[in-house]
Amino acid sequence: MRMKTEAFREDELARNWYLVDADGKVLGRMAAKIAAILRGKHKPTFTPNQDLGDYTVVINAEKVILTGNKEVKKNYYHHTGYIGGLKQTTAGKLRREKPERLVQYAITGMLPKTKLGKAMAKKLKVYTGPDHPHQAQRPQVLKMGKEG
Repeated sequence: MRMKTEAFREDELARNWYLVDADGKVLGRMAAKIAAILRGKHKPTFTPNQDLGDYTVVINAEKVILTGNKEVKKNYYHHTGYIGGLKQTTAGKLRREKPERLVQYAITGMLPKTKLGKAMAKKLKVYTGPDHPHQAQRPQVLKMGKEG
């Protein structure tokens, strides 16, 4: 018996908006669930080669929890493009300066490293405080446990 994968056009898709409050959530567990939503794995129509995911708004990014000693020991790297331009920062410093990037890096690291993954990452909106400009989309509050 052969099974066929159904392909969907962009105008056939119904994209939902979800709101996640990161206050008191463990970063990795929360990021894994959000990455699955951005990818569309929660839908019965999931297809790995199409972007069927939903939009996700994350608020209170500065209040996310890092377990263990990650605040001091976890490092983030980037290269300036110049010789010897490898820069390094800790998770604690990143949280103080740009907490929305901490959440963004965790989630986008769980998405595919392709053009499709970049398109999925554009549906992620992260904000430091409790306010966000997406009230008009009426996002549904996504319930997660204490750990994510």
